[in-house]
Amino acid sequence: MRNILYVVLIALLGVGCDPLDTKIDTLITAQQLASDYSKLYELGYAPYSYLQNGLTIMDGNIEAARSDEAAYTRSSSGVKYFNEGTWNQYYNPDDVYARCYQGIRAANFFLDYSVNYKQQLYHNRDTLADGGMDYRRSVQDVAWMRAEAHVLRAYFYFELLKRYGGVPLIKSVVSLNENSNLPRAGYDEIVSYAVSEIDYVLDSLQVNWKSFDSEKDGRFGKGSAMALKSRILLYAASPLHNTTNEVARWESAAKAAHDVIQLNRYTLSASYRNLFLETNGTVDNEVILSYRSGATNSPEKANYPVGTPGGNSGVTPSQNLVSAYEYKGVPDPANPYANRDPRLEASIVVNNSTWNGRPMQVYAGGTDDPVNTNTSRTGYYLKKFLLDNINLAQNETRIHNWIMFRYAEILLNYAEAMNEAYGPDANNGYSMTAREAVNAVRSRGSVQMPAVTASGKAEMRETIKHERRIELAFEGHRFWDLLRWKDAENYLNQTIKGVNVVKTGQTTFTYNEFSAEQRVFDVSKMYLYPIPNVEVVKSKGVLTQNPNW
Repeated sequence: MRNILYVVLIALLGVGCDPLDTKIDTLITAQQLASDYSKLYELGYAPYSYLQNGLTIMDGNIEAARSDEAAYTRSSSGVKYFNEGTWNQYYNPDDVYARCYQGIRAANFFLDYSVNYKQQLYHNRDTLADGGMDYRRSVQDVAWMRAEAHVLRAYFYFELLKRYGGVPLIKSVVSLNENSNLPRAGYDEIVSYAVSEIDYVLDSLQVNWKSFDSEKDGRFGKGSAMALKSRILLYAASPLHNTTNEVARWESAAKAAHDVIQLNRYTLSASYRNLFLETNGTVDNEVILSYRSGATNSPEKANYPVGTPGGNSGVTPSQNLVSAYEYKGVPDPANPYANRDPRLEASIVVNNSTWNGRPMQVYAGGTDDPVNTNTSRTGYYLKKFLLDNINLAQNETRIHNWIMFRYAEILLNYAEAMNEAYGPDANNGYSMTAREAVNAVRSRGSVQMPAVTASGKAEMRETIKHERRIELAFEGHRFWDLLRWKDAENYLNQTIKGVNVVKTGQTTFTYNEFSAEQRVFDVSKMYLYPIPNVEVVKSKGVLTQNPNW
């Protein structure tokens, strides 16, 4: 997608200000819009600038180290506040409250001020490059942008929901004469609003940006809007917010995921490893929507082993996660990484494996000896997302993309919702059962794991949870899955484990687990984020705080 999508319009949108600030109302007028059609595009692209790149979302890195997936090498980091349980309403490394409302405001502003977009473009038709034809294309493009603004509004509200629960619901630009101190709407009310926003514009969105205009691929289209709806309804059906386990919620989530499947547009990539590399993250048929990062080497600088020139180790996978990868064949006591689910090798660097032209020496006395400064705290290194053999010494850069929605997630959303609504082997007239959806993910070309054998709903539930843990590792799902399942108290309170490796011969090693880090999760309050204290104070008591913060 063109870089303009990621230009933060600081002067125009007042970034860093109160998200309900009305200064924007005075910065652009209807007359300006009428005389300069390019401002319509600036306003239409503006909400996209508030999307976050998952490759740099926390401490300039992926967020995996705040779950049981990984630890973080640097002792001074934002993520340690989560892991130590010291985050609060005064400091939260993942406080996106203002950012999301700025995105909502940008969408509201564009929708409010582009109502007469056809006339605005018509007044500028003489300046368009191709006269009438370009006018018609511009009208269509702005119409798509207006539909996308509704979806973006739903996206930002979902990002708020999954963190804070109910929040103030703002559907239009707040004017100078309106009271911006609004109470919190209920969780279910915002879910309904977000879903209605998507449904309202579903048939007004571009069907397939990839085939229509690859330069604009990265904007929300019909498939990605439907994928967002699937995620929203799955979260709403989950135990954290579906305390009475209403089956109707699971049924709605199953249908939403199946609607994406029925598009018959997406397929599973043959190569799990390559899916996340370079342009595959946009062009592969498994990808539904990606955030374009452009040419960079930041992920490699942050996460290459420190023993590789230019690397800083960064996010280091946990033994907790490594142990979860199933054996595909007979276990080898001398090599605990042999005969495992191929997604382990595709995602995690282990001792004695070869990567970037050298063997990984995670043993005492080796190049990657954990006693060395900034080496792995767990005995493992991240591999997923990272390109092979980037020359950091020469500052080589290559294309990176962060996949926001992909088909495997939809299949797993579907499997989970179908299992809860109908059980593992009933299809309710749909195209597949929960079991078949899980097996589809496990049978991709480069994975080929055996079919699952879970026999009932409860056993299948745990199987699906396991499959999400493995398939979606490091992609920003694990922390939120544990919250919505009400499983955080069982996993985010536990010890993060690593492995000590001792070289016992020329090619032999012993492996012993150890406790790398103790995590803290306060069940009484941490299933929801605290509302930022500054927002509560500004509201003069109208905005209530989440329990026990």
